[in-house]
Amino acid sequence: MLELARSLFLQEIVNAQNGWGKGSLTDIANYRNGLAMQKFRPEGHDKGLPVLKIRELREGKCSIDSERCKTDIAEDVLAHDGDVIFSWSGSLLIDLWAGGDAGLNQHLFKVTSAKYPKWFYYLWTDYYLPRFISMAADKATTMGHIKRSALENTSVAIPSSKDFQLLNALFTPIVDKIISSKVETIKLAQLRDALLPKLMSGEIDVSKVELPTPPAQTIHANGRLLVIRINAYRDESSRERCSTTEAAPSVLRVFPNVYLNIDV
Repeated sequence: MLELARSLFLQEIVNAQNGWGKGSLTDIANYRNGLAMQKFRPEGHDKGLPVLKIRELREGKCSIDSERCKTDIAEDVLAHDGDVIFSWSGSLLIDLWAGGDAGLNQHLFKVTSAKYPKWFYYLWTDYYLPRFISMAADKATTMGHIKRSALENTSVAIPSSKDFQLLNALFTPIVDKIISSKVETIKLAQLRDALLPKLMSGEIDVSKVELPTPPAQTIHANGRLLVIRINAYRDESSRERCSTTEAAPSVLRVFPNVYLNIDV
């Protein structure tokens, strides 16, 4: 989805620019730097929030090893699901954050705008990321970085109001889908990590759980319509419960006592 958004952005905006206005990244968005969160540790009964640093941004989530900061920090340095986070020092990265609430550490920008939609300032910043990475690599310091002037020295095409309405209809659903997919993936991973030890220890017994048969899926391949049905069952004696087609089924053993019956 991200590659689709980038491709469309190049086609519809970067390479179009039909007499549109001009500006810079700092004209279309606010780049708020984080805080030195070691100065804002939780106190008393405050459990605090995980600190979003470059490592967490790279991994796309916080962990039990993440540092903690106090809960009542300013909203403009709080990261929430869907926020655009841009690392401007060390490892230069930009991401649509989906790792839950966190305190934004220094060397990271929270990118927002009161005037323009998220997809617009996110994709423009992403577009300039390769240039910023090259600039940071040329720094003669131990930690490459960019200055705010690098954001100011950019050229951003700003569509007319009429064109913006059409572009919003195109890009907003794509970026919203990217965010929701990332959030869902992380939540499913957290659920897996919570349940797997219980399953392995036998604390949760799934031996009597009946796995539903999904509906057949149709796929076109080389002009031929394929009807595919995948059934899961726990042992070979359960195969009679699996529906079949005229073609001989293919059986795949994926876990001990768990098989997939694939009918094509």
